[in-house]
Amino acid sequence: MRRTGTMVGVGLLAASLLAGCSSGASDGKTRITIGLFGNFGYQQLFEEYEKAHPDIDITDRTASYSDHHKNLAAHLATNNGAADIEAVDVGYINQFKANPNQFTELKSDIKDRWLDWKWEASLSKDGKQIGYGTDIGGLAICYRRDLFEAAGLPSDRDQVSALWPTWEQFMATGKEFAAKAPAGAKFFDGGPTVLNAIVGQAPTGYYDKSDKIVVGDNADIRKGWDLVAQGVADGLSAGLLHSTPQWNTGFKQGQFATLACPAWMMAKIKDQAPDTAGKWDLAAVPGGGGNWGGSYLTVPKQGKNVDKAVELATWLTAPEQQGKVFANAGLLPSTPSLYSEQSVATKQDAFFNNAPVGRVFTDAARAFKPQYQGPKAGDVQTEIGNAMQRVEQGKQSPDESWTQFVRDVTR
Repeated sequence: MRRTGTMVGVGLLAASLLAGCSSGASDGKTRITIGLFGNFGYQQLFEEYEKAHPDIDITDRTASYSDHHKNLAAHLATNNGAADIEAVDVGYINQFKANPNQFTELKSDIKDRWLDWKWEASLSKDGKQIGYGTDIGGLAICYRRDLFEAAGLPSDRDQVSALWPTWEQFMATGKEFAAKAPAGAKFFDGGPTVLNAIVGQAPTGYYDKSDKIVVGDNADIRKGWDLVAQGVADGLSAGLLHSTPQWNTGFKQGQFATLACPAWMMAKIKDQAPDTAGKWDLAAVPGGGGNWGGSYLTVPKQGKNVDKAVELATWLTAPEQQGKVFANAGLLPSTPSLYSEQSVATKQDAFFNNAPVGRVFTDAARAFKPQYQGPKAGDVQTEIGNAMQRVEQGKQSPDESWTQFVRDVTR
């Protein structure tokens, strides 16, 4: 998941030094390090766990999405420097589970906690479980009610959802918005974000199930590319790349009116633009559901506190804790036993104009048909985002940038 809270770039040397301190703290406690990317909603859980386990001290280190996974790959390759627990995004889980012997095999007697597809996605080909699922990212569209009203569009969430049953109609709505948009406001944040949502709905993504990159021949992805590129040409995009400082500023300044919005994105919006509470709302995503993101907690074998790390990872991903994270941060559980509980099913969010976030995202999770993720799907996702931004910046035509993208990722 491309989720990012307050990002701190972590260099390999610094990370290695931190990991080297993980076996024990100066006060005699066992220090468990956990490597994350962005806001997992864990801070209160860490405090709760430490209170119940006075001998444990939890230290988390947070890096950007790309840096986190690159650093983890380097730590595993050198057998040095990994945290006791390492989060892995769904876009990278296939890459890491290809080498299951680098990770502690987790127990399978609790597999029924998770959605079937969530559990299976982190199983190695020889049946070893390397990661317990955290959240998933059922899709919606977050939109600014005030900007819609200023542009003469309906702001009621059901009426807004009815505007765009398809992505083509989403773009048509964007043209209506652009005709009367407030100064400085575009329809969507950036082409890469919209394109990622469209790609996630395709039956086949960047890879086929034999791990061959098929993006160059994937008509669904090319159709989505052309549609988004036309939206860019029509002036609907703010030209912002997901998770950059400029994108963060865009939230604060109201530079865009809609955003492809997995459940974990809600925490991002609140973090970046707390003053916009009540101005946001939630509508259905075009195309009928989808998933963007979701992560796993793994325990590298090189850690000095493997047994205690497994205990903590098991506890953090248990239904009870996933329910607390949903209540506090809005990250959608991957444990379906929670979906029928009142605290989840009826949850509303005041920041999003009391939108029924529990119903919207659990419905999306139930309807989701998983797409196979190849070994480096996360890297390909980054590349297609960079390719679309070249179009937005006028550096290449859509056809030129697409050709370069396909060439780069198949090389």
